[in-house]
Amino acid sequence: ELDRVLPVIEALKDCGVALSIDTYKAETMRQALAAGVDCVNDIWALRQGGAVEVIIESDNLNPDKQCGIVLMHMQRDPQTMQFDPEYQDVITEVKVFLQERASLLENQGISKNRIAIDPGFGFGKSLEHNLKMLADFDQFSELGYPVLAGISRKSMLGKVTGKDTNERVAASIAPAVMAADRGAKIVRVHDVAETVDALKLWEAINT
Repeated sequence: ELDRVLPVIEALKDCGVALSIDTYKAETMRQALAAGVDCVNDIWALRQGGAVEVIIESDNLNPDKQCGIVLMHMQRDPQTMQFDPEYQDVITEVKVFLQERASLLENQGISKNRIAIDPGFGFGKSLEHNLKMLADFDQFSELGYPVLAGISRKSMLGKVTGKDTNERVAASIAPAVMAADRGAKIVRVHDVAETVDALKLWEAINT
């Protein structure tokens, strides 16, 4: 993992935009932060051994450059998460988990304004759960953290449209706009230019 990502970080660290490392491995976080990344995006919400400690260590070493953190919800693990996921109330359960993880970091001295949350579309959720989260996406903002929506090209879109991954551009743009309309502050997308155009139109009628 380090062999793949460190050369990219080195090449892009002075490009003028923030860089995020998507990893749950503490050593990758440590070396990526030392190399200059600005944000750690973790599907395990810093639950793997050493992850929280790496963030605190980085803060102590670089108090003038403390990274952002994205905490994601995932039921079970990547190998088993899609084996019949179950919730009594997916919105409430995801919110409780994300609040617990964020509160743990705050109790460790990490300021709230560094934390964003991601309900984790497709990570241990059925199609029904995913659609419910999109419909009620505004409820995640009630926790008081910026909310990230990562829906682009996911299998839930294929289940609705019947389209293969590379044919899901329109199906990806629509929920990105829906999520923004429901309070998303960050959207993770593959089709950047097309999504930007759609969001510009959405923004134009909301200003």
